[in-house]
Amino acid sequence: QVQLVESGGGLVQAGGSLRLSCVASGRTFGTYGMGWFRQAPGKEREFVASHNWSRGYTYFADYADSVRGRFTISRDNAKNTVYLQMNSLKPEDTAVYYCKASTSSSNTYWGQGTQVTVSS
Repeated sequence: QVQLVESGGGLVQAGGSLRLSCVASGRTFGTYGMGWFRQAPGKEREFVASHNWSRGYTYFADYADSVRGRFTISRDNAKNTVYLQMNSLKPEDTAVYYCKASTSSSNTYWGQGTQVTVSS
């Protein structure tokens, strides 16, 4: 069982920045595929960014087109933490942001979410 705890959400004006954090339990965090998703009111949960282990012993990041160039996902394996740096925020980025972990045994876990509100 992997537990995920997000933090860092809040209220920010358009054009501002926030950094979300997600701390995971477990001793093999470095092998987890990590991702951020978001869900706005009345909408389905959508992919934001992912950070996965790839062949060649490195990680690669991927982003939704709507956030590419504004958001950056990164991880600190020593702290069992994945981050989402969000810059140039827009009102349409307002949502509950969820952290997701995918383990090598193909299990998937979700955090409880953290609210991000961007005012215009």
